Formats: sequence, C-alpha cells, structure tokens
Amino acid sequence: MITNIRCMIIDGDELDRLVLHHHIKQYENIEIVASFDSAEKAIPYLGLPIDLLFIEAKLPGMNGLEFRKLAHKIPICIFVSSHPEFALETFEINTLDFISKPLKTERFQHSMQKLFDYFEMKEKSDCFETLLGENSIKIKENGNILQVKITDILYLEALKDYTRIITSEKKHCILDSLGNLLHKNSFDSFVRIHKSYAVPRHLIRSKNTHEVELVHQIKLPIGRTYKDNLSFFEPGS
Repeated sequence: MITNIRCMIIDGDELDRLVLHHHIKQYENIEIVASFDSAEKAIPYLGLPIDLLFIEAKLPGMNGLEFRKLAHKIPICIFVSSHPEFALETFEINTLDFISKPLKTERFQHSMQKLFDYFEMKEKSDCFETLLGENSIKIKENGNILQVKITDILYLEALKDYTRIITSEKKHCILDSLGNLLHKNSFDSFVRIHKSYAVPRHLIRSKNTHEVELVHQIKLPIGRTYKDNLSFFEPGS
C-alpha cells in the first residue's frame, strides 16, 4: 500500500472543509497539503505533487468540474458535494467517486477503501498482463500465467483505469477499464448494471428496483442510468 497520499481540498463552505479535514485525519497515510475556499486560489499550487483532490462540484467562480479539467495531472479526484445533479457529469472527467453531503462516516470509509484499492492495483500494475482468448482470459500475475475462463467470472468491478475480475476462487485485477472490456466479444454475455459493475446475464437470479442478486447470494447495486440494460429480465421478455 502507498505509504503517503498527499491531498488537496477545495470547498467554499468553511464548515464542510472542517468536517472533511476531520474525516481525512482518521487516516495516518493521508496528508492534507493544501486547503482552499475557491478553485482560483488553488490554481497556483497545481505544480505541487498531489495524489488526491477532494472538491465540491459547485463553487464560487470556477466550478469544481472546470478545475478538475485543469488539474488532470492529479491522479485521483473525489467530489464531495451538495449538488448530486452534477454526479453523472463528474464521472466523465476522470473521477473516482462522488459523495453527497452531508458527509457520513460510513460513506466516507467506503470511498477510502476504493481509494486504497486503486493505489494497491496501481502499484501492482507492472505485474499484470492480459491476453484475451475466445473463451478465457490469461493473466500474468507475479511471474505466473493464470487462465481464467470467462464462464467462471461472477462479476466485473470497475476501479478507474482498472477492472477487478471476481471468481468464486480469487480476485484478479487488470489494467483495462470496464468500458473497454465490455466492448470486446469475449464479454458479450455481460451486462453493465452500474458504473462500477457488470455481470453475466445468466447468473442473475433476481432483481428489484435497487439491486440484482446473483448466484452465491451476491447482491450488487443497479445504477439509475443502467436500469434499461436489465429490461431483458422483465416478465414476458
């Protein structure tokens, strides 16, 4: 795991900045190196070595989305915002997560786990190579070549530029986005149900308005914009 994550905070609300500071300080390996109440004030500091940006979507002057486009060299961006209407747009500009205010401990911890998972995968990425065959994917992992059958995959999980492949025996990670994988013929039996998840159609056992249940009682959320992808599972389809 990366030993020290340097972060910048931008939020126009002083109380919200203090709350975010409090949550971040629970993690010894995250260091706050800069904190601002506007994006304009942060621009001169873009040359600093920053690993993580926490930012509000709606700010006085330049908004958070505009600043993120300027700060594209910062590897990870997490929006913490009172404006959920910006959520979909933020994921089009290289965003790891979008947290709605008020900031809750459990939700922040979930986001931090995604953050640590990302850095762990990034550090291991040189050890992974993949080769897709017709019915399997070969993964070179720490000098060993593993062959994973497509039919053994329970689901795929997106984590920025990486994809985690979940089987009943093991979790693998590859340096390829979920979107790219789903455009390949080998994964044409998968359906995307959420920005973070895709599942094999035949493994879906039930669904409701919020989640699907797969084999082994695996439950995964359904994203609002992906509901139509599951229309094939409706009665009479």
